[in-house]
Amino acid sequence: MSSSLSRRRLFALSAQTAAAISVSRFFAAEALAQSAQSKYQPVFSQLDRFVQQYMLAMNSPGLTLVLSDRDGVQRVVTYGFSDKENKARVKLADLFQIGSISKSFVALCLLQLRDEGKLDLNKPITDYLPWFRIESNFSPISVHHLLTHSAGLPGVPNVFLSDPSQKHRAACEPGKYFHYCNTAFDALAYLVWTLDGKPWPEACRERIFKPLEMTQSESVINLDLRQRTAKNYAAFQADRPLPRYGKLCEAPAVVSSDGAGCIMSTPHDMGLYIQMIANRGQAPKGRLVSEESFALFSQPHIKAEEFGPTANYGYGIAVDTLEDHKILRHTGGMVSFMSSIQVDLDEGVGAFSSINAMQGYRPNPVCEYAIRLMRAEREGKALPSIPMTDLPGLVKNAADYAGTYTSKDGRNLELVADAQKLLLVHQGQKIALESSGDTFTVPHPEFDRFALVFGRADEKDPKSPVVEAGWGSDWFYHPRYSGPNQFDYPKEWESYVGHYRNENPWVGSVRVVIRKGKLMLDGTTPLAKGEGGIFYMRDEEHNPEWISFGEVVNGKCMRIKMSGEDLWRVMTA
Repeated sequence: MSSSLSRRRLFALSAQTAAAISVSRFFAAEALAQSAQSKYQPVFSQLDRFVQQYMLAMNSPGLTLVLSDRDGVQRVVTYGFSDKENKARVKLADLFQIGSISKSFVALCLLQLRDEGKLDLNKPITDYLPWFRIESNFSPISVHHLLTHSAGLPGVPNVFLSDPSQKHRAACEPGKYFHYCNTAFDALAYLVWTLDGKPWPEACRERIFKPLEMTQSESVINLDLRQRTAKNYAAFQADRPLPRYGKLCEAPAVVSSDGAGCIMSTPHDMGLYIQMIANRGQAPKGRLVSEESFALFSQPHIKAEEFGPTANYGYGIAVDTLEDHKILRHTGGMVSFMSSIQVDLDEGVGAFSSINAMQGYRPNPVCEYAIRLMRAEREGKALPSIPMTDLPGLVKNAADYAGTYTSKDGRNLELVADAQKLLLVHQGQKIALESSGDTFTVPHPEFDRFALVFGRADEKDPKSPVVEAGWGSDWFYHPRYSGPNQFDYPKEWESYVGHYRNENPWVGSVRVVIRKGKLMLDGTTPLAKGEGGIFYMRDEEHNPEWISFGEVVNGKCMRIKMSGEDLWRVMTA
């Protein structure tokens, strides 16, 4: 499909969207000295066309991008707006928060300490950090387990739990399952401090930024740096699913020095970081880590399907393949930034991209297409065609969900398939749904608080018939449904139902509902009762995240703990 046709489809999304966005938004500002000398200059025009299409489809305010290879930074470019209200463009020197890509910096610092003989990766973490409170019935958790997200620990809470009697609860044998764990990398940053004698932000500057000459990067997010940071955006209503074209607002400032995600950088500096990875740990004036340590960094230690069906995880970075080439990649999600880095180790090329808004996705397609273009140019092959970005209302299997679903009290939920759109018929209006698998966002004020979730006859077979739908506590069934329709549950669960909130933006809101006799979070995550009065989240089989319910006043639970973090009932829907 031609790029012009793609643009026509995108501009046809709605008259309102088309009127709100001008082509000038996609003007590419670039570091001309680098771009003029770049061996990849023939791909830039095609890459720009894809970025234009992508930003339109994904409702991105602004985007920053760098292309780099073993020889150096090849292109630095920004698109769109830092300040979308005042039409101020993203500048090349603007800082973007890179989020969880920071984890690879933590891992490399620890591998340096290993090279210096100060760290044994297979030693229990509590041998180094005896104050790290862990409750476990399994074998000890090692540094290796934390680096690979395989410790079996919840990833939500702060390293230092507010309740001094509480411990981080291990849910399974370490090394057995992958579960993404921010807490692990926060603890590893304290390990860097313990072994190096310098707090994590200082150690990062000395050990990574200085050797790589990343002179514009910062290893802590604070208010002093806000003037240098691209203006950034978050959901206007952050307690519910966000439609693709949902309303955004300027995000509040955050302060962070946590190892899980505290680095701010520019595209040029991230290009220097990519150059080091493409050179397998070689920095301009010597190796950043030994060849053996880089091999550990980039080794696929554990299957990590959260990153994709073919992905594994190394140390602080995912290990995957792209067209039979070995790829190191990671994403970063902050309160108001979304980032991606991908490096082709076999070809020695890579890209980093970041968007100044949090809308749930990551700019992986931009980095992946940039790599494919660079590879084609190096190999003298025809450039790969511009991939089509999925439109928000595209539901390729819409017919699977069409039909009328009925609740036990006689209410109907009517869904209609129109080509590759799924429409909810409500009060004579047809509302186009936005999909993520069998879960849908409904961009309508009467349905925006929860996602609409469909269930199939066989939960393990994605091709089995769709037989039911859930929205919050409401349950609807299709005539094809053949299961039970009476569900029992303990009476005390009714006191748990409600809206709980923590003003920490990393925690935010959860709504507890009961549907089909099960406790659920936000109508999407089932809870399964465990020992000691806790409930485990069961959106994945071995999820160690848990919920416990606290004081009950006038028949209502007033406080919950989510993996150790407190949330309090708010008297709102």
